[in-house]
Amino acid sequence: MDPEQMRERCPSTCFVCVARLPDHRLAFTRKSTRRNCGVADAVEAEGNEVWGVVYEIDDHDLPKLDRLEGVTSGAYVRRDGELLCILDNGDIQASIYFATRDKDPPLPNPEYKRLILSGARFWQLPQLYLDQLERIETEE
Repeated sequence: MDPEQMRERCPSTCFVCVARLPDHRLAFTRKSTRRNCGVADAVEAEGNEVWGVVYEIDDHDLPKLDRLEGVTSGAYVRRDGELLCILDNGDIQASIYFATRDKDPPLPNPEYKRLILSGARFWQLPQLYLDQLERIETEE
């Protein structure tokens, strides 16, 4: 969700909207070797929702984003056409990255949690969701 990170990774990045993915929850199912901690994923969980941001990205930036997100190494899978809900405006289809889960992933570190919270605050995600993010446990 971090706008600076997205512009750095994909110069064509253009904000579209804040959206939520219904019947999923935020989880940390994979260890990032680059960040050396558990990293975010959305896992199916009926009645829950994950909030985030939809960006429009030019096709020429997608290979770099796929590489950075670990698609080329098998760490993540990009699924196109996932149905997201836009607050008060209907639905949109977008691509979402889902992790290939590790057996015993670590917790996120405080810096990664800070990055998640910073993006969530920047895009003014709902307060109840921000409260959930604040409760994310980290490794010390």
